[in-house]
Amino acid sequence: MVLLAEAQSATRSADVVADIVADVVATTRQRTAVYSRSRFHAPWGIRVEGGHVASVHVVTAGACWLIPDDAEPIQLTRGDVVLVPSGHGHSLVDAPGSTARPLTELIGGPLGAMPVQDLVIDGPGPATRLLCGGYLLAPGPWHPLTAALPSVVHLTARHSRMAGLAAVVDLLSDEVDRVDPGAPAVISSLVELLFVYVLRAWLAEQSAASHGWIRALHDPVVGRALALIHSEPGRPWSVLSLARAVDTPKATFSRRFTGLTGQSPMAYVTAWRMAVAARLLRDEHRPVREVAQRVGYDSEFAFARAFKRTVGHSPGRYRATTEPPWPST
Repeated sequence: MVLLAEAQSATRSADVVADIVADVVATTRQRTAVYSRSRFHAPWGIRVEGGHVASVHVVTAGACWLIPDDAEPIQLTRGDVVLVPSGHGHSLVDAPGSTARPLTELIGGPLGAMPVQDLVIDGPGPATRLLCGGYLLAPGPWHPLTAALPSVVHLTARHSRMAGLAAVVDLLSDEVDRVDPGAPAVISSLVELLFVYVLRAWLAEQSAASHGWIRALHDPVVGRALALIHSEPGRPWSVLSLARAVDTPKATFSRRFTGLTGQSPMAYVTAWRMAVAARLLRDEHRPVREVAQRVGYDSEFAFARAFKRTVGHSPGRYRATTEPPWPST
């Protein structure tokens, strides 16, 4: 019975982490762009410049090296998955020292405007196959969890299998082959799901010796409170109502929440409401008044003031500056 209870508790914790990570990915993502399914014969190299694109690369055959701008080279083999969550510049090469061509040069345009396509680099050497995707990072303040992530998240083939990533990769590969009108929307969802799976798997590995935000996600009190705030951002939360919801004395809860996240409970409630509002303004054509109500504001004026204080622009200005220059997926 004790083992069963521990297993159920671990499952609930994993579900909470997955839900919160999915929320964070949704609020930092502006649009999804699948770069390519690639077959490169050595010698080869591609370069992804640093900027506003979070990238994920899956080695489906062969081997290669990831050369980050700000970290040591990482050798990748079949089944490995690597995530560059905050847009750091990096290169993928068959071997250290190989020349890397800009990916934008290979595809003939900006990453965000790229349709699904196959990329091939011919050469006399062995072949490496990659599935590469990513999304444009939204402007505005990012969730504090993103600051806790390394510039590169690497999962070996073994860890990828344990995390269930193979199933997502297989689905994504199959969908790239399809030509029906609904494929881009499905691909967009699968790329987002791939990001969530990679981050959840990496966070699970860090939980035992973690601190700050990573520990907060796995904390039985703070993690539950975060899940409640994320699931109902428009609810009239207070420190007392949150403390009661997680069965913890108010003072203990407030101290524990602030100690792990670096923010008071109500400061985080406001920040999360603004993150959700920013996503709604980018992705949906709802009136500002309705967006305000969705995140707990009866007064459109009070919402606009809070939004500008947090994001730096009025809601209307923010929406105008994030209009996509190409159709979103």
